[in-house]
Amino acid sequence: MQLVLERCAIRPWRLDDAESLTKHANNRKVWLGLRDLFPHPYTIGDAHEFLQKKITEQSATNFCIEIDGAAAGGIGIHLGQDVHRHTATLGYWLGEDFWGRGIMTEAVAALTDFSFRNFPLRRISAEVFANNPASTRVLEKAGFIFEARLKNNVIKDGRILDSLVYVRTS
Repeated sequence: MQLVLERCAIRPWRLDDAESLTKHANNRKVWLGLRDLFPHPYTIGDAHEFLQKKITEQSATNFCIEIDGAAAGGIGIHLGQDVHRHTATLGYWLGEDFWGRGIMTEAVAALTDFSFRNFPLRRISAEVFANNPASTRVLEKAGFIFEARLKNNVIKDGRILDSLVYVRTS
């Protein structure tokens, strides 16, 4: 799958994304908005390991966000299973150099639309930390609605935070 949008492209990851991936992922501000499985500091070794895994998997749900020919972020959905097979969760990140330009809103809306067209989904949700208002704005602009506040739901960087759940349904 490849989507060419106005501000970016969404495409499969490639091995030659390692340098650009490391450049944009090795940023504490990026890491603060993500789960701890996303390493910090983010090394070239982390990039190679991640890319090898994604390329081997040939993932149909995890993609690179490309800007000006280089990897600048990532976006993907995790498809639900069993009784949750009609649902998916959405995750994304973008290098700080590209924040505030509408790129992520465009990418989230495009991947959500693609996912509803290509998978038997009725619901896509995203969970963001309550201290990340920029991410909530991305979701709202992409057509997601606020569904719930999960009190004291995560620990990030030594702080207990609420999570906010946003949802788009088909």
